[in-house]
Amino acid sequence: MDVVTLGETMVLFTPEHAGPMRYSDRFSSRVAGAESNVAIGLARLGVQAGWISRLGADEFGKKIRAFVRGEGVDTSRITIDETADTGLFFKEKLAPGEWRVKYYRKDSAASRMRPDDVDETYIADAKFLHITGITPALSESCYETVLNAIYYAKRNNVLVVFDPNLRRKLWQEARAREVLLELAGQADIVLPGIEEAEFLFGSGSTEQLARKFHAHGASVVVMKLGKQGAYYLDQDMEGYAAGFENPEVVDPVGAGDGFSAGFLSGLLDGLNLPDSVQRANAVGAMVTMAAGDVEGLPEKERLLEFMHNRGQGDVER
Repeated sequence: MDVVTLGETMVLFTPEHAGPMRYSDRFSSRVAGAESNVAIGLARLGVQAGWISRLGADEFGKKIRAFVRGEGVDTSRITIDETADTGLFFKEKLAPGEWRVKYYRKDSAASRMRPDDVDETYIADAKFLHITGITPALSESCYETVLNAIYYAKRNNVLVVFDPNLRRKLWQEARAREVLLELAGQADIVLPGIEEAEFLFGSGSTEQLARKFHAHGASVVVMKLGKQGAYYLDQDMEGYAAGFENPEVVDPVGAGDGFSAGFLSGLLDGLNLPDSVQRANAVGAMVTMAAGDVEGLPEKERLLEFMHNRGQGDVER
């Protein structure tokens, strides 16, 4: 296994028409979850990826498992919970560019993940453990599960990759800051957005905030800057990788997950840090061109074609 990740995935329902949901009688359904998005993105790029989670023994849990497995992700470490339901959420389009999301995930099967759901040998066989700040926000047992996964990774020399993925509605601000800083301090690679960096460390320039993550313990920091691209920093180099032109953004949701998948696939393919960040920018841009969390995630041939046609962008080193 190249990359192992863990977290909650839910079924997303979206009304066919814009406006308040109370007037909608037709909905489409999709599978959505940050960590499984990353795993699917990696699988499409030829990377062996595994996803650890807990699903309800219901039709939605069966749908998620079949979908993720069908995308080439290893789902052998999923736990089926006979006493809890799979989480759901609704995404309401109020107007062009204006969305409202409602979650039904309280006491979901995934929120009951516990440390013994994680198999040390499964982590030990990977090159990277990918975690986000969403999972520890779900419950105390999920927080302990993430810490246990990190412990196994560290004990087996597996690199820990952390995307803060701040979800303010899930927990109190003080607790969020405390836990996200704790996880950032244990990670080898941190992939924050600029707003997440400001949440954790206060105001500062992109370079200053990246150096704070570096001083906090991360060996590699890649700051996501949206359509402007990304800034990268490690002990040997720093610089900016420009974003890719994308005149039409259909749906920005999932772009950060695509970024993570593109970045890790670059490292696994032997690319250097700047070129891995360039690939991450390309995948992130491609995700925004399609509706849904995973629909825009490219296979490698399509990714390389996109990068060639749009130009590599500018990399300052």
